Amino acid sequence: MGEPRNILLIVAIVLAIFIPYQLFIVEPMMAEQRAAQEAAVEAETGETAPGDETPGAFGGDETPAALGGFTSREDALARSERITVRTPALEGSIALNGARFDDLRLLRYDLAVGSDEPVTLLSPQGSRGAHYAVDGWTGAAGAPSGLPGPSTRWQVVGNTTLTPTSPVTLEHVAGELTFRRVISVDEDYLFTVSDTVTNNGADTVSLSRFGLVRQEGIPDDITNFFILHEGPIGVVGSSLMDRKYNSLERDGSMERTGAGGWMGITSKYWLTAVAPGDDGEIRARFEARPSGGQTIFESSYVRTAETIAPGSSITSVSHVYAGSKSVPILQRYQDEQGIPRLDMAVDWGNFWFFTRPFFWLLHTFYQWTGNFGVAILLLTVLIKIPLFPLNNRAFASMAKMRAVGPKMTEIRERFAADKQRQSQEMMELYKREKINPLAGCLPILPQIPIFFALYKTVFVSLEARHAPFFGWIQDLSAPDPTAVWNLFGLLPYSVEGWWLLGDYTLGVWPILMGLTMWAQQSLNPPPPDPMQRRIFALLPIVFTFILSPFAAALVIYWTWNNFLTILQQYVIMRRHGTYTEVDKIAARLHSRVTGKPVPEFALPGAAPGLTPAAAKPANDVKPAKGKAKGAKDDSTPVDVTEQVESSVAEADKPAPKPATPGRRTSSNPAAKKPKGARKTAAKKPAAKRPGTRRTPPARPEGEG
Repeated sequence: MGEPRNILLIVAIVLAIFIPYQLFIVEPMMAEQRAAQEAAVEAETGETAPGDETPGAFGGDETPAALGGFTSREDALARSERITVRTPALEGSIALNGARFDDLRLLRYDLAVGSDEPVTLLSPQGSRGAHYAVDGWTGAAGAPSGLPGPSTRWQVVGNTTLTPTSPVTLEHVAGELTFRRVISVDEDYLFTVSDTVTNNGADTVSLSRFGLVRQEGIPDDITNFFILHEGPIGVVGSSLMDRKYNSLERDGSMERTGAGGWMGITSKYWLTAVAPGDDGEIRARFEARPSGGQTIFESSYVRTAETIAPGSSITSVSHVYAGSKSVPILQRYQDEQGIPRLDMAVDWGNFWFFTRPFFWLLHTFYQWTGNFGVAILLLTVLIKIPLFPLNNRAFASMAKMRAVGPKMTEIRERFAADKQRQSQEMMELYKREKINPLAGCLPILPQIPIFFALYKTVFVSLEARHAPFFGWIQDLSAPDPTAVWNLFGLLPYSVEGWWLLGDYTLGVWPILMGLTMWAQQSLNPPPPDPMQRRIFALLPIVFTFILSPFAAALVIYWTWNNFLTILQQYVIMRRHGTYTEVDKIAARLHSRVTGKPVPEFALPGAAPGLTPAAAKPANDVKPAKGKAKGAKDDSTPVDVTEQVESSVAEADKPAPKPATPGRRTSSNPAAKKPKGARKTAAKKPAAKRPGTRRTPPARPEGEG
């Protein structure tokens, strides 16, 4: 069956539906929603700023004054006194109002290639696209008011600059309770928040600690790709829970209970998460609610209540993670700090049992070579090695199918009106030629999850971001920057901003991918149905345009994978003596350069089959036993090389010549008649017709 045509067709149809739907329905709808939200915020100037209210479960009765809609980042930062954060990986500040982690920039990652501006991860409440984390306390009935929450005012004790070597201390008093908080940070992305709570009253108090991450509105830079999760995510106990923004906005909330875990909000490359310091029981919750003209998305947990007797104290530890989804860093915190399954923040996909080993290999190759693109090429070659036996079997079957192509065409033509007889003759042909029609497809099926897992690995790898390859590719996570519309940069103008053309630049690598896809299809047996042939002929063009806006890393991987498959398939088919479209093109070019005539197998319209140099045609079988001596044998072997003669050459021959003793002849002599021959023409003597039985000698008189 060749390549899994049905799978390719399904993928093409899905992408052909998904991309127009995304471009012309989803994106305009999201733009309208954002415009409506902004208009509502501007109209409701007297309302509380988005996200400023505090959920009842997390306490905190202090509410800031109304902010009157969105404000600039600088103005939002100035609304609260701040603690400066300075580490090798982070730069920013922590607001004393709520002890919010709401101002952080990632110093190791630039916003764009060639830019010195770092990526901004956290933004303060009230600014557009606010994103921040809060750690606090809530209590049962009878607990004092003013427990630490998102709006609580903390006081600094001593140091006001947070570095890996100098933690900061905060204090807050709520009734008879005194909260003393020590915040420390390491050289990467983990903050440790240690709270000591002292009960100075005469009554026992029961308190629960919580942590939350908020995102105000759907981020503008969301990838919004169906194979990638972006939005609330967390681990409760040992199970992963996640919801995309749109589904959570539709459902409203989601809740789960378990022992230990973490909760956060993720994008393609970044993660903000909160986690308790132990594996105690927690109640985790995703929530989406309207506020200030837009939707507030929240991922949070609440720990089991702890009792504080009069005159005693308790100490509780929690963590806040704000940084990149670097797998080695996530796994280190998972092992050293006991944050369970933190590396699940990376979207490994449904084939995680393939994706994670692939990622380890890709990361190892990247460390060896220093070039992420070269690491992709090496990983693809490594995966091809164990799959070689499966591909060898599939391609060998395809070579046999291509060799008997003329016979299959003849059977379809002879029994076009009798489908049942046609199927029977096909099965007989498969049996004689020892061909299993499913042998080409079955070995490919196990490779499908491997293919998608490798594709997913390349897509989610942080190392591809702003990673150069060779030549003009300076960012493997971005599309190929060249464009066919200006001859790949040779013409002195840019196509950026052009309607439609500016979005689909159609660079060099997508075109190479389309060419390799066409070459790979040319090695496969052509579909018998003309409509299917037209569809598959268009697939390379369709996929070229579909993959044009994809990341260069994915297109390079796909092109290289196609090239290796072509090389392997071509070698196997030539070993079986089968010529391909590539051989035809090469033969025509050679004839044009040397001036020699074009070989018969390379003439336009020639049927696929064996090369003239093949030592033994694939249909070289013995006649069936048990027939009468003079009976005509329909299964006479066919010389495939004689079936590929051009129609012009056939027309030049006045009549078929008698069969030469010892030479095989065509099983369909009528196919070699000149086009102008009349059906009522006199037949030649039987001895002169090729392919007829020999006339037995006359019997001597007396024999009966």
